[in-house]
Amino acid sequence: MVDALGVAVVGFGWMGRVHTQAYARVRHHYPRLALRPELVAVAEEVPGRAEEAADRFGFATATRDWREVAADPRVQAVSITAPNFLHREIAVAMARAGKHIWIEKPVGLSLDDARAVARAVAEAGVQGTVGFNYRNAPAVEAARDLIAAGEIGTVTHVRVRLFSDYAAHPESALTWRYERERGGSGVLGDLASHGADLARFLLGDIASLTADTAIFLPERARPTGATAGHSRAAGGTPGPVENEDYVSCLLRFASGARGVLEACRVSVGEQNNYGFEVHGTTGAVFWDFRRMNELGVSRGTGYQDQPVSTVYVGPGHGEFGAFQPGAANAMGYDDLKVVEAYRFLRSVAEGVPHGATLPDAVRGAAVLDAMARSALSGAWVTPEVPA
Repeated sequence: MVDALGVAVVGFGWMGRVHTQAYARVRHHYPRLALRPELVAVAEEVPGRAEEAADRFGFATATRDWREVAADPRVQAVSITAPNFLHREIAVAMARAGKHIWIEKPVGLSLDDARAVARAVAEAGVQGTVGFNYRNAPAVEAARDLIAAGEIGTVTHVRVRLFSDYAAHPESALTWRYERERGGSGVLGDLASHGADLARFLLGDIASLTADTAIFLPERARPTGATAGHSRAAGGTPGPVENEDYVSCLLRFASGARGVLEACRVSVGEQNNYGFEVHGTTGAVFWDFRRMNELGVSRGTGYQDQPVSTVYVGPGHGEFGAFQPGAANAMGYDDLKVVEAYRFLRSVAEGVPHGATLPDAVRGAAVLDAMARSALSGAWVTPEVPA
């Protein structure tokens, strides 16, 4: 007997749609999942958008007020895909209402926000999953296993990169993403949060760091109406960009390994150039999100002139087998969110966390907080250890 689970989505931009589609697909890929998600409610403050989502995807209820979702007894689990400045308020309210939460990163605007959400989830005894989707790639999980097994020796250094051009156009609208009050940090929260999570996922905790940030496009045009995604606003009244376009960071891991994390949202010529290179005393492993189902692996006893082989992930790696029957059949971005939905629903069914958790989000937020403090002071900073 499969139990129904009433789910809601709060915030219906692109990511809200991705979560909704993941709920719709999850049992196709995981037929033995003990829960069947049912789309009960969608909340979105932009007029007409919630109704459109309900008509398109089959939500039973559409509303502009997320508080109605918190009060709805039919809703047992909620995806929080609203803008960053709403994350803390919505997540705390949902947890206190006894609802499990699947929340996008960053979890709020600050380390304090992430801690508040994690505390509310723990006190309510509900499950919380965080949208660090890149760690769900089977190739990334395979890389982590390879590193842990010592197949590249002792890790010496890593480079994590996240370059994109989504904010590179000078006519990009001055949305909430570029404001301190509503967006918090800029590329730190948007892209470097993924980088910090990948670095920790692969190599463990970060002991200290030093960072530098920059704003390369200091002004953008204010939009005259509702926006979605990364809209343009040519001719609008210009306003200041208040948070960073770029960050570079030197890392020292608790293991003794060294690292470089670099992220930019205005990199002309770069579209989702995300990845990592991990080097060890006897080998290396390389991953590029644009070739998501491949790993470059160098291992052996050659040291100098040692070749790199391409490894295509297959059913033995991570959750690949739930999507494709054989190696080198491609998975895509949306599949990573299906994996995330599965791990969220499995957490709810079993009462045990699976996948990225709120404590992971708190540790990641501590790294971002340390980056921001270091960029201001120019000093090496130790990320705060969560209580």
